[in-house]
Amino acid sequence: MTLELLIHSIVRQTTILIARLATSGGTRAPLAQVADQVFYHLVKELEEQGVSRKVCADMFGLGLRTYQRKIQRLGESLTDRGRSLWEATLDYIRAQKMVTRAQVLERFVRDDELLVRSVLHDLCESSLVFSSGSGPQTVFRAASDEEIEALRHIQSGEGLDELIWALVYRLGPVSVRDIVKDTGFSRDEFKAAVTRLVESGRVEEVTVDGEKLYRSRSLVIPLGSPVGWEAAVFDHYKAIVNTIIARVAGETPAPPDTTGGCTFTLEVWDEHPLKDHVYGTLGRLRAELREVRAQVEAYNEAQGVPDDHMRVLLYAGQCLISQGPALGPSASELNASRTLVHDP
Repeated sequence: MTLELLIHSIVRQTTILIARLATSGGTRAPLAQVADQVFYHLVKELEEQGVSRKVCADMFGLGLRTYQRKIQRLGESLTDRGRSLWEATLDYIRAQKMVTRAQVLERFVRDDELLVRSVLHDLCESSLVFSSGSGPQTVFRAASDEEIEALRHIQSGEGLDELIWALVYRLGPVSVRDIVKDTGFSRDEFKAAVTRLVESGRVEEVTVDGEKLYRSRSLVIPLGSPVGWEAAVFDHYKAIVNTIIARVAGETPAPPDTTGGCTFTLEVWDEHPLKDHVYGTLGRLRAELREVRAQVEAYNEAQGVPDDHMRVLLYAGQCLISQGPALGPSASELNASRTLVHDP
């Protein structure tokens, strides 16, 4: 029961974060595929851990047949083996320029009709395909590159290069194929961004066993930068997830105090003698870590970095949450000097 409550609590906090991101800056980001992405990637992760499909179906509260149909819609097409139904349908519409619903259903006759209809709906919701009319003669056409670029501009696509930079830094060395598969970026979109990153020196291209891979030795998003904050958010979140996973799995390769985390909650107010000292904690940590990073990078630049090395991931975050009679516990219920420490 405790584990189930923990999972529900994490999901709840994650959905809050997604909702805030989806409406940040007055935008309204499309979320049509989010639930499917969460389900599909969660299933794949469970299967990689050796959980059978029947057990997975039970864990999701689904019958095995319903579970398999859902995986089929999100996974490989029965008509076009080796590609997802979503990808195959989009490529077919692009190739045909304009096509009716009846023609799409006939093209993917081996796939479940309800699944094909669902994919068509998803493609329209994500603005990759436009439709007009109704019934079997509904006409579909793929959005042109110019239309997709215009939509991305309208939806504030600034910061894409920085986000891909963060992904390459955390996941690299990584191939175009793996980035596209794991993130949902189109191949052309990723290639254009990573080319710019390589030309600017932020990402390097390497060849391993005949395959082109991309990696980055550093990731720096200037404090207060109006562009690239998405990359910083991803990097913060990835750091937290990596740390918790390592601690839960017990993957501590060195002394115990090298892996884990702690959360301190401090109550202060305007007249508190330590208020400024507490508020300045993040700034002091940033300054200290910048100095450490500079020293490490200078040494690594001079000596080189061996292939067999350890990446130490440090994360520091701080926020202020107003408390009051209408917002939280009253001051009389709190010990002003209380410090809470959590070590996950």
